[in-house]
Amino acid sequence: MIDIKLIRENSDLVKENIKKKFQDDKLPLVDEVFKLDEEARNMQAEGDNLKAEKNKLSKEIGILMKDGNKAGADEAKEKIASMSERIAEIDEKLPKLQEEIKNRMMVIPNIIDSSVPIGKDDSENVEVEKFGEPVVPSYEIPYHADIITRVGGLDKESAGRTSGEGFYYLIGNIARLHEAMIAYARDYMIDHGFTYAIPPFMIRSDVVNGVMSFAEMEAMMYKIEGEDLYLIGTSEHSMIGKFKGQMLKENELPINMTSYSPCFRKEGGAHGLEERGIYRVHQFEKQEMIVICKPDESMSWYNKMWKLTVDIFRNWDIPVRQLECCSGDLADLKVKSCDIEAWSPRQQKYFEVGSCSTLGDAQSRRLGIRVKGEDGTYYPHTLNNTVVATPRGLIALIENNYNEDGSINIPKALRPYMGGLEKIEPLK
Repeated sequence: MIDIKLIRENSDLVKENIKKKFQDDKLPLVDEVFKLDEEARNMQAEGDNLKAEKNKLSKEIGILMKDGNKAGADEAKEKIASMSERIAEIDEKLPKLQEEIKNRMMVIPNIIDSSVPIGKDDSENVEVEKFGEPVVPSYEIPYHADIITRVGGLDKESAGRTSGEGFYYLIGNIARLHEAMIAYARDYMIDHGFTYAIPPFMIRSDVVNGVMSFAEMEAMMYKIEGEDLYLIGTSEHSMIGKFKGQMLKENELPINMTSYSPCFRKEGGAHGLEERGIYRVHQFEKQEMIVICKPDESMSWYNKMWKLTVDIFRNWDIPVRQLECCSGDLADLKVKSCDIEAWSPRQQKYFEVGSCSTLGDAQSRRLGIRVKGEDGTYYPHTLNNTVVATPRGLIALIENNYNEDGSINIPKALRPYMGGLEKIEPLK
């Protein structure tokens, strides 16, 4: 949610930003908010003036009565009665008006950074940099589900019986490798100064509305029937929500944390679910990182964060690239975002394994997170980044470490988490 001062003082900037995001249907909201805000401020001023005048008259009544001026006292009482009626009317209308303003403000997209490329959708995202040389071996790389099945590591049939489409069992050394990746990512982040946390896996609706747009919520999140609780789609939501309504001290910043959680997503829409594989599923696990910092430090943190993900994947012998998200591909709360994509030697192209975003002060405004500084209070900036999300990271690791005989090399960095195992062999 942007600062309403932008609409009061520079509505053209807000409108231009909406156009850059190709959301012209939202342009009328700017003028609507401007008009409603003006009405609300006038009403607020009127109410404040009336309350001040009422208090003044109330004090005068006693003096008038003491001086024997009953007529003057009665006249003052009539004025107070009239004022009280109008004050009650304002007290009833003003909150409704402010709610109308808030509802519209929640839909107006955040101001994107000037460095964001302009484009309509993800097809116009821009490759920034590659890390590691993509390799296509001389032998065929099978589909990831077939590779994992041949080493006895995947059972989707049983998951279909217990849970339906979009779920899976990971078995044996593949399950262990999956957890090794998460554990390595956790320790890597701790070694780089991040505080480890395991957050709640369910959050209330006021936290959901604070961290994401309504459209995103409807597309992603599972609602717990009969309760004001949602299953998290990523631990960023509960980690940022941890600071809801808090007044932070400036010397506590930056707050940088890394969190583990399972994640639950509907994964509806045109792309659907994979029938055989584990690329797009309802349930997965993730190591996340979040930062809450001073506004002038957010872009520096943004660049530090995505580079940490790159380093981890390179430590696993996986070539990756950074892809800058264009304006039309940015969620409404985001100021700037990039995807980290891993090389797929089977498909001979890159695919998304993580995302890094800075959201400016949008989330902190929605959640009421403030910082007490030397020059007054302000809203901090919030950032989030995927350290590693499995099973997508697992797919990238398996494909890039697959041998012609069907075995899978375990990268050296992960072997201590696998009991020293160097290779996963296919079943005989």
